[in-house]
Amino acid sequence: MPSVRQVQVTFDCASPERVARFWCEVLGYVVPPPPPGVTDWDEFNRSLPPEHQDSRFACVDPQGVGPRLFFQRVPEGKTAKNRVHLDVRAAPGLTGDERLAALEAECARLVALGATRVRALEADGFNDHCIVMQDVEGNEFCLD
Repeated sequence: MPSVRQVQVTFDCASPERVARFWCEVLGYVVPPPPPGVTDWDEFNRSLPPEHQDSRFACVDPQGVGPRLFFQRVPEGKTAKNRVHLDVRAAPGLTGDERLAALEAECARLVALGATRVRALEADGFNDHCIVMQDVEGNEFCLD
């Protein structure tokens, strides 16, 4: 029987640290400690060749449960809908007006952080209400 593997979710983006810090706030993640031998990530970044500076950043679940998120600079911009996206579970187990209120409250918090509300999807008897959003660089995600 194969062993369970950890996963990392990788985002292609223009500004890795900006996007990573947004997701830290969304998920309650933290920036991991810098590598040994440097006092902070700024020092590490300055130690890299100029073409590699500001090219990557990461954040982790402080409880060690959720996947590590890795952000890498790419030269091309976002051109199409994401084929994979995150669902931020803002209202698990809630239904009806209580669910809608929890989703709207979280949506307002994330918009204040720089997210964009795209549209609300109504419950249809099969799927519950959710809100489609975009992060600070336009990557889609859902409040579920």
